[in-house]
Amino acid sequence: MSAILECAGSKSGSEKETRRLRVLHLINGEHYAGAERVQDLLGRYLPDLGIDPGFACLKPDRFPLVRQSRDVPLWNVRMRGRVDLAVAGNIFRLIRDNDFQLLHAHTPRSLLVGRIAAALARVPVVYHVHSPVQRDSTDRLRNWINAAFERGGLTGVPQLICVSQSLRSYLLDRGCEPEKISVVPNGVPTIDCSEKPPRSDGTWTLGTVALLRPRKGIEVLLDAIALLRAESVPVRVRIVGPFESAEYEEALRQRAADLRIEDAVEWFGFTKHAQQEMQRFDLFVLPSLFGEGMPMVVLESMTAGTPVIASDVEGIPEVIRDGQDGLIVPPNSPRHLADAVKRFVNGEVDYAAVRYSALCRQREQFSADAMAKGVADVYRRLLPD
Repeated sequence: MSAILECAGSKSGSEKETRRLRVLHLINGEHYAGAERVQDLLGRYLPDLGIDPGFACLKPDRFPLVRQSRDVPLWNVRMRGRVDLAVAGNIFRLIRDNDFQLLHAHTPRSLLVGRIAAALARVPVVYHVHSPVQRDSTDRLRNWINAAFERGGLTGVPQLICVSQSLRSYLLDRGCEPEKISVVPNGVPTIDCSEKPPRSDGTWTLGTVALLRPRKGIEVLLDAIALLRAESVPVRVRIVGPFESAEYEEALRQRAADLRIEDAVEWFGFTKHAQQEMQRFDLFVLPSLFGEGMPMVVLESMTAGTPVIASDVEGIPEVIRDGQDGLIVPPNSPRHLADAVKRFVNGEVDYAAVRYSALCRQREQFSADAMAKGVADVYRRLLPD
């Protein structure tokens, strides 16, 4: 199998743009997880499509430090609290003074204040839905508050972008008008993926990359590792990403200790080079319980040439075709997850065929070029020449 694939959807650079547009992306900025990587990639790819983006961060913590789109101007407009609507005045002045023609919001918080600023500046708003807000965390009060912010902010928004068909259904269930909804799947850059070397010691390295919080199902992964080790399946796991809180970190580490698998678990911490990490895994595992739109880490694993085992939640089955591009398992089931790993280890699943299928599928349907073009098309419909 060749490591370099000829697939559809590559960037041509030949499209003629009649005029350039200036778009301000209003984001939170405290993390650098899936949604933030989407925003960063748009910052890199939109200029080639005649769009000049800017970033305004409401919580300028990690994103300003680790973003790769360094040529994109970034302003810190920190909110002093969740309902600090006064920041809308600062955003309005940013729009006015820099001639932005459109505001692109990415979270309920940014939508709420951004809609006020955009109304003052008389520019349209695009809202990007990255996950189902009502099912975004295990904190029901937080979900309710964010859903209320989102519901209030959607009034008068002319165009919504959602990253999967499951999120389109979520928006329709919330009463959004179908003609206002555009589905633009997430995408990632295609990399030149070399053949995976054989496992030198015969042990399979499982890996996951996430903002480590309860809905990601890391407990399920640890339980599955314990089952596999009890059955003498040679596995270890590398868990990459920051913990949501010190309390959650303590709980996960204690769970690994109680399961007596501490020697099989490596906690790596945050990295902005997710695809490079995934090339170190034999299998990528995403045991999410709920709350996924279209996980960037799944797409990054596909282009890294690492087969995926993931939960049957929301947008994941729209990317991974079970048995063809990876394996899909029921959420919250360590037994099913362990059995899926064993299917690869025992050779019941053709590793090379799954890897090749996933590589092609990512290049054809989930590239960063295609994502940026889909977003740019939404802008052009709102602001025609």
